[in-house]
Amino acid sequence: MVQIVETALRDLGVPEKVLAAGQFMPRGHTGSMFAGGLVGDSLTGSLGGLADAVGTAGGALAGAHVHDASSGLPGTMLVGVTEVHVCGFAAATRHSEAGALVFRVPRSGVQVEVHQRVNVRVLELIDSASGSRIELEGNRIPLTHSRDVIDALTT
Repeated sequence: MVQIVETALRDLGVPEKVLAAGQFMPRGHTGSMFAGGLVGDSLTGSLGGLADAVGTAGGALAGAHVHDASSGLPGTMLVGVTEVHVCGFAAATRHSEAGALVFRVPRSGVQVEVHQRVNVRVLELIDSASGSRIELEGNRIPLTHSRDVIDALTT
Protein backbone atom coordinates (compact mmCIF):
# COMPACT_ATOMS: atom_id res chain seq x y z
CA MET A 1 0.00 0.00 0.00
CA VAL A 2 2.89 2.35 0.72
CA GLN A 3 4.22 1.80 -2.80
CA ILE A 4 0.76 2.30 -4.34
CA VAL A 5 0.33 5.66 -2.59
CA GLU A 6 3.89 6.76 -3.38
CA THR A 7 3.33 5.95 -7.05
CA ALA A 8 0.04 7.87 -7.08
CA LEU A 9 1.70 10.90 -5.47
CA ARG A 10 4.63 10.74 -7.89
CA ASP A 11 2.16 10.61 -10.81
CA LEU A 12 0.68 13.85 -9.45
CA GLY A 13 4.14 15.44 -9.31
CA VAL A 14 4.48 15.09 -5.53
CA PRO A 15 7.67 13.14 -4.74
CA GLU A 16 7.02 12.68 -1.01
CA LYS A 17 8.10 9.52 0.80
CA VAL A 18 5.13 7.69 2.32
CA LEU A 19 5.73 6.68 5.95
CA ALA A 20 2.57 4.58 6.34
CA ALA A 21 -0.48 3.65 4.29
CA GLY A 22 -3.68 1.80 5.07
CA GLN A 23 -7.19 1.06 3.88
CA PHE A 24 -10.08 3.13 5.24
CA MET A 25 -13.79 3.67 4.64
CA PRO A 26 -16.08 6.62 5.42
CA ARG A 27 -17.03 6.78 9.09
CA GLY A 28 -20.24 4.82 9.67
CA HIS A 29 -19.69 2.33 6.82
CA THR A 30 -19.63 -0.75 9.06
CA GLY A 31 -22.59 0.34 11.17
CA SER A 32 -24.61 1.01 8.03
CA MET A 33 -23.85 -2.50 6.79
CA PHE A 34 -25.11 -3.91 10.08
CA ALA A 35 -28.30 -1.83 9.99
CA GLY A 36 -28.92 -2.66 6.32
CA GLY A 37 -28.46 -6.36 7.04
CA LEU A 38 -31.05 -6.18 9.83
CA VAL A 39 -33.55 -4.48 7.52
CA GLY A 40 -32.92 -6.99 4.73
CA ASP A 41 -33.30 -9.87 7.16
CA SER A 42 -36.55 -8.51 8.56
CA LEU A 43 -37.99 -8.16 5.06
CA THR A 44 -37.13 -11.72 4.00
CA GLY A 45 -36.74 -13.55 7.31
CA SER A 46 -40.16 -15.17 7.13
CA LEU A 47 -39.24 -16.76 3.78
CA GLY A 48 -36.30 -18.60 5.33
CA GLY A 49 -33.42 -20.35 3.60
CA LEU A 50 -31.77 -18.75 0.61
CA ALA A 51 -34.19 -15.83 0.47
CA ASP A 52 -33.29 -14.89 4.04
CA ALA A 53 -29.56 -15.05 3.28
CA VAL A 54 -29.97 -12.98 0.12
CA GLY A 55 -32.08 -10.40 1.97
CA THR A 56 -29.52 -10.05 4.75
CA ALA A 57 -26.52 -9.78 2.42
CA GLY A 58 -28.35 -7.49 0.00
CA GLY A 59 -29.47 -5.26 2.84
CA ALA A 60 -25.94 -5.04 4.23
CA LEU A 61 -24.49 -4.05 0.85
CA ALA A 62 -27.27 -1.55 0.20
CA GLY A 63 -26.86 0.01 3.64
CA ALA A 64 -23.13 0.53 3.15
CA HIS A 65 -23.58 1.84 -0.41
CA VAL A 66 -26.24 4.38 0.58
CA HIS A 67 -24.14 5.58 3.51
CA ASP A 68 -20.95 5.91 1.48
CA ALA A 69 -22.75 7.86 -1.25
CA SER A 70 -24.13 10.30 1.32
CA SER A 71 -20.70 10.82 2.92
CA GLY A 72 -19.17 12.30 -0.23
CA LEU A 73 -16.25 9.87 0.08
CA PRO A 74 -15.53 6.70 -1.88
CA GLY A 75 -16.47 3.43 -0.18
CA THR A 76 -12.83 2.38 0.14
CA MET A 77 -9.73 4.53 0.23
CA LEU A 78 -6.01 4.21 0.66
CA VAL A 79 -4.76 6.79 3.13
CA GLY A 80 -1.07 7.65 3.13
CA VAL A 81 0.98 9.64 5.61
CA THR A 82 4.09 11.56 4.59
CA GLU A 83 6.23 13.90 6.70
CA VAL A 84 4.18 16.82 5.36
CA HIS A 85 0.72 15.59 4.30
CA VAL A 86 -2.09 13.11 4.86
CA CYS A 87 -3.48 11.96 1.51
CA GLY A 88 -6.50 9.87 0.61
CA PHE A 89 -7.05 8.12 -2.71
CA ALA A 90 -10.05 6.21 -3.98
CA ALA A 91 -9.10 2.55 -4.33
CA ALA A 92 -11.23 -0.50 -5.00
CA THR A 93 -9.05 -2.70 -2.78
CA ARG A 94 -5.85 -2.39 -0.77
CA HIS A 95 -4.00 -4.04 -3.67
CA SER A 96 -5.44 -2.07 -6.58
CA GLU A 97 -3.97 0.99 -8.23
CA ALA A 98 -4.94 4.23 -6.53
CA GLY A 99 -7.72 6.16 -8.18
CA ALA A 100 -8.61 9.82 -7.78
CA LEU A 101 -7.07 11.96 -5.07
CA VAL A 102 -9.86 12.49 -2.52
CA PHE A 103 -8.00 14.70 -0.05
CA ARG A 104 -4.52 16.00 0.71
CA VAL A 105 -4.14 17.99 3.90
CA PRO A 106 -1.03 19.38 5.57
CA ARG A 107 -0.19 17.58 8.80
CA SER A 108 0.82 20.87 10.43
CA GLY A 109 -2.75 22.20 10.23
CA VAL A 110 -4.55 19.02 11.25
CA GLN A 111 -5.57 17.80 14.66
CA VAL A 112 -5.92 14.02 14.84
CA GLU A 113 -8.51 12.27 16.99
CA VAL A 114 -8.91 8.51 17.26
CA HIS A 115 -11.92 6.73 18.74
CA GLN A 116 -11.84 3.02 19.48
CA ARG A 117 -14.99 1.09 18.60
CA VAL A 118 -15.74 -2.61 18.89
CA ASN A 119 -14.68 -3.61 15.39
CA VAL A 120 -13.23 -0.41 13.89
CA ARG A 121 -11.01 2.53 14.74
CA VAL A 122 -12.40 5.95 13.86
CA LEU A 123 -9.86 8.46 12.57
CA GLU A 124 -10.82 12.13 12.48
CA LEU A 125 -8.65 14.66 10.68
CA ILE A 126 -9.76 18.08 11.91
CA ASP A 127 -8.63 21.28 10.21
CA SER A 128 -7.31 23.47 13.04
CA ALA A 129 -8.36 26.74 11.36
CA SER A 130 -11.89 25.91 10.17
CA GLY A 131 -12.87 22.88 12.26
CA SER A 132 -13.89 20.95 9.14
CA ARG A 133 -13.45 17.19 9.47
CA ILE A 134 -12.54 14.19 7.40
CA GLU A 135 -14.03 11.22 9.26
CA LEU A 136 -12.77 7.74 8.42
CA GLU A 137 -12.94 4.27 9.90
CA GLY A 138 -10.35 1.57 9.66
CA ASN A 139 -10.98 -2.09 10.21
CA ARG A 140 -9.15 -3.74 13.09
CA ILE A 141 -7.99 -6.58 10.79
CA PRO A 142 -4.18 -6.17 10.55
CA LEU A 143 -4.20 -6.68 6.75
CA THR A 144 -5.71 -3.22 6.26
CA HIS A 145 -2.81 -1.47 8.04
CA SER A 146 -5.17 1.21 9.38
CA ARG A 147 -3.34 1.06 12.69
CA ASP A 148 -0.04 1.89 10.94
CA VAL A 149 -1.60 5.11 9.64
CA ILE A 150 -3.03 6.00 13.04
CA ASP A 151 0.30 5.30 14.74
CA ALA A 152 2.16 7.48 12.20
CA LEU A 153 -0.24 10.34 12.88
CA THR A 154 -0.30 10.07 16.67
CA THR A 155 3.35 9.43 17.55
